[in-house]
Amino acid sequence: MLISPQHDNLNKIVILNPKGGCGKSTLATNLAAFYAQQGKTPTIMDFDPQGSAISWLKRRPGSLPTIHGIAAYKKTVQATRSWQLRVPDDTVNVIVDSPAGIGHEDLREITRDSTKILIPVLPSAIDIDAASRFITDLLSVAKVDSNDRKLAVVANRTRKHTKSLARLMRFLESLDIPIIAVLRDSQNFVDSAEVGIGLHDMHPSRVRPDLEQFERIARWFDGWSERRQIAADILDIQRRSFSKVSFMRRRQAESA
Repeated sequence: MLISPQHDNLNKIVILNPKGGCGKSTLATNLAAFYAQQGKTPTIMDFDPQGSAISWLKRRPGSLPTIHGIAAYKKTVQATRSWQLRVPDDTVNVIVDSPAGIGHEDLREITRDSTKILIPVLPSAIDIDAASRFITDLLSVAKVDSNDRKLAVVANRTRKHTKSLARLMRFLESLDIPIIAVLRDSQNFVDSAEVGIGLHDMHPSRVRPDLEQFERIARWFDGWSERRQIAADILDIQRRSFSKVSFMRRRQAESA
């Protein structure tokens, strides 16, 4: 994704899953509403041809905190692609709503320079299989380093005490990728989407369980730089240890 030079410190959050209907737009719009309520004007960059996030923005009441929108799925010959995807100067957080059926080349492009990647997964056998294949592509094709600690999974549209949720959680726990939130199958997401608002714009007493999960996502976001530094320190220690062992083996071979 092309970003203006003045946005080299941009917090780029990419919502990814090539399977349609897994809740990417719902997650993107609610994260945008969360940042807007904090007074940090976010930008949604909508690559989905359905334009769900942009449609949501058009329904958003003017009295609510501002959220910028970029219809990245639209292409025009009247402007360069870099100009079309330019991020407003007041944006610190940009949330990328990716399309379904994304190819390998687009996958590499859309994840480039990302600071966080969230993968929403539904509790069904079809979705679990699709997520398994996609995560493999993400690590091997897009070269996303799991040691970078920027990749996480969100279990979406779940119902407590069901076999499908138990199966999903077993799968996610086997990935060695953090599960940072478990979003319930709630009418609140449907009602808020219809009028262009997020959970953070609704009355807290109605959406408290849902807000608690988004606060978990926010805490994971806030700790990203610290996790990345810890991972870098561990990698540096491992490299030094390997170099030391290699040096000792060379000395022993020379002495033999």
